[in-house]
Amino acid sequence: MPFEVRRATLADVDDVARIHVRAWQVGYRDLLPAEYLASLDPKERAARYTFSDPDPDKPDTFVALDGRRVICGFVTVGPAREGTDGAGHLMALYVDPDQWQRGIGRRLIEHGRGELVARGYQDAVLWVLKGNERAHRFYVADGWAPDGADEQRAIWGITVTDRRYRRRLV
Repeated sequence: MPFEVRRATLADVDDVARIHVRAWQVGYRDLLPAEYLASLDPKERAARYTFSDPDPDKPDTFVALDGRRVICGFVTVGPAREGTDGAGHLMALYVDPDQWQRGIGRRLIEHGRGELVARGYQDAVLWVLKGNERAHRFYVADGWAPDGADEQRAIWGITVTDRRYRRRLV
């Protein structure tokens, strides 16, 4: 089934939040506490989104729609945090788990890279939860590589490590 990518609008907030939570619950099942994943709430997640903000220093989200015009994934890009030598940031890329292995993620990451180039970035970074081998394989296949930076944080009493990946865009 063909699909298209377009800029997210405020009307997309609930669908994006549902996909975001569901992708975490399935994709991080063996990496994060089950109680934490079960507690994730799409309504709470939706309240965090700032779609349609014209400020170029804010994140920008794009959604993939299937042939029935149903949102099946999204990518968010923006400026990276300090310490990345002016790189862009692929902030999020999630596909509804029922739609995995259909090429949607590849199409979204291509679109995200294109948006970062359009914003003038020559390099980009992203963060992957250490142990997420599925994501690691996906990003390496797209030309990303760990750059040696790790960051630890606590989630529900356990310490997890995010690993930074970097890619040349141009």
